[in-house]
Amino acid sequence: MDTRNILDTVDSDLAERLVSRRTAVGSAFATGLAFVSAPVTLAALARRAFAQGALPAQIINVLNFALTLEYLEAEFYNIGVATSGLIPASELDVFQQIQKHENAHVAFLLSVLGSAAVPKPTFDFTAGNGSGNGPFVGVFSNYEIYKAVSQAFEDTGVRAYKGQAPNLMSNDAILRAALQIHSVEARHASEVRRLRGLKGWITGIQTDIPGTEAVYDGEARLRQAGIFVPSVTRANEDRITEAFDEPLSMAQVLFIVAPFIVGSNP
Repeated sequence: MDTRNILDTVDSDLAERLVSRRTAVGSAFATGLAFVSAPVTLAALARRAFAQGALPAQIINVLNFALTLEYLEAEFYNIGVATSGLIPASELDVFQQIQKHENAHVAFLLSVLGSAAVPKPTFDFTAGNGSGNGPFVGVFSNYEIYKAVSQAFEDTGVRAYKGQAPNLMSNDAILRAALQIHSVEARHASEVRRLRGLKGWITGIQTDIPGTEAVYDGEARLRQAGIFVPSVTRANEDRITEAFDEPLSMAQVLFIVAPFIVGSNP
């Protein structure tokens, strides 16, 4: 399977939706669509698509929360891709594509937030909160550890965006963009899990990565929209949990990422 076919077009879809939000952008942007994978181009599209005055405090709070997660992921992939010998040549293109997406997300969110954007924190990717000696020591020298941390970040990101969608309901354009990023994170998560030899989806609260239990908390839920799903299907409980992805609250996500952010408290 050529993973580039899965990952390569995601941000172009986002850009097309951004452009569609403002018909006044004009045909001059049509030629720019060929370059929408580039963060600078995506940021330019965002500035025009969201030229709508001050954003409500609730939306600013959610977008800064998302920006912090995207900072984390972008720097993680920037370092990983630049580290000679870490990622095998046969899989490097996957992480290079994810890297481009995460940097585009950062550029997009910075463009929308403008002066309201939070600064990038200092990260400790060993999850040692600045000690450099956390449970993921060797993250940039051991490919198996690198993939495991990548999976944890991507699975968290999917659930984080889903958890905040209700708080963006007052702004249709931003909600649409956030849902587009959510789908990108889901593709990343699935592909990284497959690179690790796992299924592309989450089964209950199962994890083979010690210390990441909080990432999967709540994923064993069997009741959806008030319906106890085993009562309406013959699928077993594992299959049911795989069929529904559960959101994480902002507090849950901050608890998960706190060890990776220097000076952060869970």
